[in-house]
Amino acid sequence: MHVVIYTDGAARGNPDGPGGFGAVIQYTDPKGVLHEKELSGGYVRTTNNRMELMAAIAALEALNRPCEVDLWSDSQYLVNAFNQHWIDGWIKKNWTRGRNDPVKNTDLWKRLLAAMEPHQVAFHWVRGHDGHPENERCDRLATSAADGSSLMTDPGMSV
Repeated sequence: MHVVIYTDGAARGNPDGPGGFGAVIQYTDPKGVLHEKELSGGYVRTTNNRMELMAAIAALEALNRPCEVDLWSDSQYLVNAFNQHWIDGWIKKNWTRGRNDPVKNTDLWKRLLAAMEPHQVAFHWVRGHDGHPENERCDRLATSAADGSSLMTDPGMSV
């Protein structure tokens, strides 16, 4: 099955404010009918990069069978980690980069890799806030989640 996923993350007062993620999952069934699912969630204190990762994680974890996935994000942090093979180097260097600096958000990178495992995922970059309908939709989901009242605690953020 081929699935298209659009994702976005948002943070208010990055890195110490609330944040949220949004994702739209689309697939066409054998009868040619388009199906869509929206996902979002908000956190009390987080970062924009963590929310970009959480959007991709939530969408991939929502898939209930192995899929061929085209994942679109306006986060170069997310897209380049795979398309520029940064993640391969981080893993090879035991989650360090540069001068042995630890890779940030390792907890989410590992969770994302696990979520990708059953799928074939291709990452694509889309310019944010440039009128792309699905990207704008994900932005609205993410910012609404960040501004919501039922915010979760991001376990990766120190207190």
